[in-house]
Amino acid sequence: MLHHVEIWVPDLDRATASFGWLLEALGYTVFQDWSSGRSWRLGATYLVVEQSTALTADRHDRCRPGLNHLAFHVDGPDMVEELASEGRRHGWRLMFPDRHPHAGGEDVHAAYLENEDGFEIELVAIRTAEAD
Repeated sequence: MLHHVEIWVPDLDRATASFGWLLEALGYTVFQDWSSGRSWRLGATYLVVEQSTALTADRHDRCRPGLNHLAFHVDGPDMVEELASEGRRHGWRLMFPDRHPHAGGEDVHAAYLENEDGFEIELVAIRTAEAD
């Protein structure tokens, strides 16, 4: 089981607005809060955003070595669409709109979103027994 993920961000307020909204919409709750960071937890796993003084760039580049994106299970296609739409108000933009919601393949209902700092998240609909 994953313990935690820590993401260094260039602007804590922007990260808190975009990641915080998303994580809380997915059921995470604020876990830790300090002057240069915040974390949200769901079960035993938590995600941290931190504005470190040791940063060497001002934007994340998902195409360079390192983290490409985080993918989250979402409770069905309707929730994927609701979060993708609402995400615009919280600093996220839809990626691959010409292939949405099947940019990951015809059998996958997902939304790929990117925030202002270049971080990508994927919202993947959980398949239910009724859908099979």
